[in-house]
Amino acid sequence: MLASSSSGNATFVRIGRTRVLIDAGLSRREIFTRLAAIGEDPLEIDAILVTHEHTDHVCGLPATARRLKKPVFLTHVTAPTIDWSGPAPAYETFQAGLQFEFGDMQVASFTIPHDAVDPVGFVLQGEGIRVGIATDLGYVPDSVKWVLKGCHILLLESNHDIDMLKVGPYPWSVKQRVLSRKGHLSNDLACEYIREELTSQVQTLILGHLSENNNHPAIVEMTARQTLEQCGLRPNLVVLEPRRQSGVFQL
Repeated sequence: MLASSSSGNATFVRIGRTRVLIDAGLSRREIFTRLAAIGEDPLEIDAILVTHEHTDHVCGLPATARRLKKPVFLTHVTAPTIDWSGPAPAYETFQAGLQFEFGDMQVASFTIPHDAVDPVGFVLQGEGIRVGIATDLGYVPDSVKWVLKGCHILLLESNHDIDMLKVGPYPWSVKQRVLSRKGHLSNDLACEYIREELTSQVQTLILGHLSENNNHPAIVEMTARQTLEQCGLRPNLVVLEPRRQSGVFQL
């Protein structure tokens, strides 16, 4: 995870010989620097997958795509919302909810409940490995629970502590948006998913997209560990700190 918070989001996944970047919510320079820090040549990225058009997911997309000159995959509804600030790079569109193959990966997209025009999450599969990415969703509908089954690595949103949000600095209208069913997943709802849906197949559980104003990594870790212990589950639990990239997760 090159970054995962309301300040910026970008994730690198390699399966076999295929390397993809999911979202580009950092500057092109910062994305390249963070890839180099884990020993990856940015110019060997094969494609960029886009979840939705919000700035914290695409602010670096135009510059990154122009430099890489590789395909950009996004839904046909999201595509017109991107401001390329110049000639658009080569991009390919897909229907939200459909699967497609790219290189050594099978890519399953799924619709998520968020206040973007056509937001999606992804499950990337290949060589017997399933990697799920589900952030920016106000709740976890049954359709998302179904598609995330069998993941070995799962990035799940744990955006805010409800009490911190209620007394925090945001205007009431923003608080309502975050708390809505098209907002962001709270710590409580993330733990509810863990309690009701997580299985021992998940070897690494990554909780991300934390709010810098309405959450704290220590709170997320404490509540998640308590829930995991109650369920008798022992995945590698990682809580992503805002503005910092994670280590490398390997299977």
